[in-house]
Amino acid sequence: MHAMQYEITLPADYDMDIIRNRVATRGHLLDDFPGLGIKAYLTRERGVDGSPVNQYAPFYLWTTPEGMNSFLWSPGFQGVVQDFGRPEVQHWTGLAHEEGPAAGAVPRAATRRRERLAPGEAPVDAVERALAEHARVTGLDSVVAAAVAIDPRRWELVHFTLWAGAAPDAAGEVFQVLHVSDPHRGALPRGRQW
Repeated sequence: MHAMQYEITLPADYDMDIIRNRVATRGHLLDDFPGLGIKAYLTRERGVDGSPVNQYAPFYLWTTPEGMNSFLWSPGFQGVVQDFGRPEVQHWTGLAHEEGPAAGAVPRAATRRRERLAPGEAPVDAVERALAEHARVTGLDSVVAAAVAIDPRRWELVHFTLWAGAAPDAAGEVFQVLHVSDPHRGALPRGRQW
C-alpha cells in the first residue's frame, strides 16, 4: 500500500463551491481507476474545524505503485496541474490499513496527523508506537477506515482516518469529505504490512 496526498491552498476569499462543484462533476471519474484503493476528496475551509486556510487536499491509498504512477501521468492529474499549478505530491509507504466498525457508512470527515520521528528515536520503536495507536483508533465506533504510513526520507509518520460523523477533538487536522472513490478498497492489505 502507498499513501499519497497533495494540498492546494486557495485564497482566503476563494469560493469553495467551485471545488465542491468540481468534485460533484468529476469525482466519479476515478470510481473504477486501476490500483486505487481509496481516494477521499477532501477540503478544509478557513474558520471551520480550526482550519486557518481554504484547501483542496485529496488523500489516496493505492494498492500498487503502478496505480499511483498511472494516475500521476493521467489526464485527470494533468487537469489539476493545468487548473491549479503543479502541487507537491507527498507520498508515504504503508505500514497498516484497517476497516473500522463503521466501514459500511459514508465518511463525512477525515483527519490527518503527521508526526516527525524524534531525533535519536529508533525507527522501529516509532513504527511500533504508531501501529499501537492505529490499532486503538480503528476500534473507535465511528471509524470507517484508517491507515498509517511513513516517509523514510523525512522520517515522518502520517495517520489518516475516515469518520462516519464528526471527527473527535485532537484527532489531527480535520477535513470535510466530499466524495470517496474506492474501486479496489477490498484489495488494500489489511493490518500490519511488514
